[in-house]
Amino acid sequence: MSTNGYSPTPAEFPRSSGVFEVLAGEQIRPRHRYWLHALLLLLTLISTSVAGAGFAHSFADGRPFDFDTELAGYPRMLHDPSYLLDGLPFSLTLLAILMAHEMGHYLAARYYQVDATLPFFLPVPTLIGTFGAFIRIRSAILSKRILFDIGIAGPLAGFALLVLPMAAGVSLSKVVPGIGNHGELVFGTPLILRLFEWIIFPGVPVSDIYLHPVARAAWVGVLATALNLLPIGQLDGGHVLYAFLGERTRLLSRVFIGVLVLMGFFFAWSWFFWAAFLVLFGMRHPAIFDPSPVGRVRTWLGIAALIILILSFTPTPIRTAGL
Repeated sequence: MSTNGYSPTPAEFPRSSGVFEVLAGEQIRPRHRYWLHALLLLLTLISTSVAGAGFAHSFADGRPFDFDTELAGYPRMLHDPSYLLDGLPFSLTLLAILMAHEMGHYLAARYYQVDATLPFFLPVPTLIGTFGAFIRIRSAILSKRILFDIGIAGPLAGFALLVLPMAAGVSLSKVVPGIGNHGELVFGTPLILRLFEWIIFPGVPVSDIYLHPVARAAWVGVLATALNLLPIGQLDGGHVLYAFLGERTRLLSRVFIGVLVLMGFFFAWSWFFWAAFLVLFGMRHPAIFDPSPVGRVRTWLGIAALIILILSFTPTPIRTAGL
């Protein structure tokens, strides 16, 4: 895509959960590849169930999660498929949150008769078993209000769905003194999670609360929400900001990329990865020539999105123990 308008040919860039790809220009609309959507969803169910089984066994034993050990779940799955059953509370919760996010985008696009694909899930053998999901938008968006509505629908839907699993998951969690400081990885605590922990475990330090796999899945959903609401380029937050500020968003996106780089130095190295990823794939926002304001209701929704970002964001999502 060009920086000053829609290019005549599409460019395809996969995105993490919540990022929808805007393609422009008149083109032949391909048919939905339902088999591919179903296959990717099935593979993601398997990969997240392997990860979830690792979380479940660590939780049951009261020991820190060990990523290297839990990778052994893949060969174990081949010999004993029932192993995946232990991971279903995590995987089904996480996939429901990601699906709600993407279907928020999809249904909003369909409402405005914008051509969009169903969600593509991304299975990978990582700590959580997935790199999220994305949809592709295959026709131009010519109105800031439509851009705003499609962009904000995903985070609102995903956040609304994750609140109940987070409350239920925290209630199923347990107190294990010092568990948060043991093991190879230390997970951050966003404000929304800390609020539930304060209600259910009053006076208990964060480091003593061992999250149930359902709460851990909701934690992943919160992290995905925060990442996608960052006001950068083609992230959901970038679309929302563009609806308000137009082309000034391009400069602000570069400023926020700089902030991510600084956070990489002071909080977590993973911000270097996200900054590089967004510079390579997420900065180019198609121009929309629409001078009309977004209106009062959307302004309030934009404020709601900012509040959700504050509740969901943590400067150190994951760090290595001892750092």
